[in-house]
Amino acid sequence: MEIAQSKVLGLSRNVFFLGIVSFLTDISSEMIFAVMPLFLFNVLRVGTPVIGLIEGIAEGTASLVKLGSGWLSDRLSRRKNLAVLGYGLSALIKPVLYFATAWSTVLGIRFADRVGKGIRSAPRDALIADSTTPGEMGRSFGFHRGMDTLGAVIGLSLAAAIIYSIQKGGLELSRESFQTLVLAGIGPALLAVVVLFFFVRERRRRSAPAPEPQSPATVGAVGRSGKGFDLRFKIFLGVIVLFTLGNSSDAFLVLRAQDLGLSVVEVLLLFVFFNAVYAFASLPAGLASDRLGRRGLLVTGWCVYALAYLGFALASSPWHVWLLFGVYGLYSGMVEGVSRAFVADLVPVERRGTAYGLFNAAVGLSLLPASIIAGWLWFLFSPQAPFLLGAALAAAAALVFALLVKDRGKRGELDGF
Repeated sequence: MEIAQSKVLGLSRNVFFLGIVSFLTDISSEMIFAVMPLFLFNVLRVGTPVIGLIEGIAEGTASLVKLGSGWLSDRLSRRKNLAVLGYGLSALIKPVLYFATAWSTVLGIRFADRVGKGIRSAPRDALIADSTTPGEMGRSFGFHRGMDTLGAVIGLSLAAAIIYSIQKGGLELSRESFQTLVLAGIGPALLAVVVLFFFVRERRRRSAPAPEPQSPATVGAVGRSGKGFDLRFKIFLGVIVLFTLGNSSDAFLVLRAQDLGLSVVEVLLLFVFFNAVYAFASLPAGLASDRLGRRGLLVTGWCVYALAYLGFALASSPWHVWLLFGVYGLYSGMVEGVSRAFVADLVPVERRGTAYGLFNAAVGLSLLPASIIAGWLWFLFSPQAPFLLGAALAAAAALVFALLVKDRGKRGELDGF
């Protein structure tokens, strides 16, 4: 039997407070990690191949943890404790960056932070899905992504103000600025763990496992697969891998902006703009996917991404970068929450933790080669090369998905191939 859910602003209590948790966490994370590439490049004098390696290892290896934590949350029928552990680990490891003097130290800290993200991500997403009725999946995930991104807007704005107060309009990041950001980011990260611990409740799911209501084609596929996953989910994971191989770390967007002459403060304001667009697009995109279906938004979003990355390759002026960051924010708002709602459409309730683990692992493990390849393409050829590859693979992913999955009905239901 399921526990009756109270509502906050029309949302499940858990969805609302998990949005607050992500809001606070992203204030902290963006203050620190948005300028990490500049800290490595400007302060530690690390080259782009090493930056790509650090980002790739951190995201890729930690993705194995995402898979394990999702599976474990299904086995234990408990999500919250794993989420608390993951958020807590990230909050405790960030202050160590204050003392970092070598790229190997940064790698270790970045890896530990991503392990924390790996532990929490799949259980948190499954908890959101468990706390939401089928017809409101897009709304819940859209709200969560919007709050997450609004935190990024606040965090980046604070970071820009702090850096400007210390070094004005300098083109390169200083060690003093970075250390100040690390100290400022500690409070929001710890507060997020407190909110999660005291205000988010474990959801007790139905004792008899049953898939979410879907179209007849989906129900039949789940039944035939037994404890396995719908073939549509496997195809979706394959498309995600193809797309992510060209979606290297945002570290290269930071470096590209600086390459075109933007100062450290201007780079941070770029990300404020990006995240503002992302935040405002997330909830409308989620609501639209509930009413109209998810496939069209995903295909359109990947096409928008392809255009944005092609633009980053061809950009020659700072104003081009401002425009492109807005387009990139639109892509993120259209796709990030909707893709998570799409996962909930495709898998049985009792397998959601594992499914979100697989989804996050597909993204994270693909980031390892993606970021390494991007670093070497930049180093061996030009700053434009990684973005040309990203545009091509995004267009390929959109085409494959459009061809292999047909139109759906309402609430993300799939009518077949």
